[in-house]
Amino acid sequence: MTINQNARTSLLAGTGLLFLGVVIGAFGAHGLKSIVTPEKLITFETGVRYHFYHAFGLVLLGLYQLHSTARLKVSHYAFVAGVFLFSFNCYFYAISEIKIFAIIVPLGGLMFILGWANWFWRILKG
Repeated sequence: MTINQNARTSLLAGTGLLFLGVVIGAFGAHGLKSIVTPEKLITFETGVRYHFYHAFGLVLLGLYQLHSTARLKVSHYAFVAGVFLFSFNCYFYAISEIKIFAIIVPLGGLMFILGWANWFWRILKG
């Protein structure tokens, strides 16, 4: 079976980010409890949760693109950017308490919204 490049790219990004999410989540669950405050651990866990949601979103996007002629590059790049801007900044803030990381987090949230809105719009438009 030949897989189209857009689907392949989304599937690779999604599965790679899922792998990374498991590693980061395990680090948070086992390595951070004695190091950071409970509030910071919640921030870290929020980052992991949204990391997983959008890595799964990328896998779904790849599967959708397998059965569609749609090229959803905006959604793909928005989800990837969102994971780095939202989740990774949650991780960095929880560990370092440097405020600049907390300030960047909403940009990641906007990327998540853009990715889902773009995908919705492309489905709506047919």
